[in-house]
Amino acid sequence: MLVTACESKKNKVGALYTGPLEIVNNVEVKYSEQGRLKVLMKTPKSFRYQNETKIFPDTINISFYDSLGTVVTRLRSDSGRYDQNADVYIVKGNVRVVKSETQETLTTTELNWSPRTRKVFTDKPLAVKNTRTSEITNAIGMDAEQDFTRIKFRKATGIYKFTGP
Repeated sequence: MLVTACESKKNKVGALYTGPLEIVNNVEVKYSEQGRLKVLMKTPKSFRYQNETKIFPDTINISFYDSLGTVVTRLRSDSGRYDQNADVYIVKGNVRVVKSETQETLTTTELNWSPRTRKVFTDKPLAVKNTRTSEITNAIGMDAEQDFTRIKFRKATGIYKFTGP
């Protein structure tokens, strides 16, 4: 018995590669304005893909600096990504922001940062606790300056201490 088969090579198409084009370890991303460091991001690993999206699968630490070069705010998250089309960094998972001067701590599941507008924002639930006064603000969504000097909460509630005359 003789069995033969023919297969056209024209019909064979290789699978399109969708993995990372670039893998970088021990990443530091610095943003400066007029020669002064404003933002420093550190993460153990970065993957860059065909569409220029960058994925940061591990812990991200970001420091925001004032005009004197002093760290005014620190951010930590479990992971993140950079969307080049929108020019936005998105950090996710146990996001924690600490303002050095006021000792306020913001916690949420996701934050977005736009280097172009120098704004931080989210539509997710968040909580801000002042460790000095024990005041707590809860909100769904917020907009802030990148160094968190000004924050506008959306749908906010809170527990505050008032002292009267």
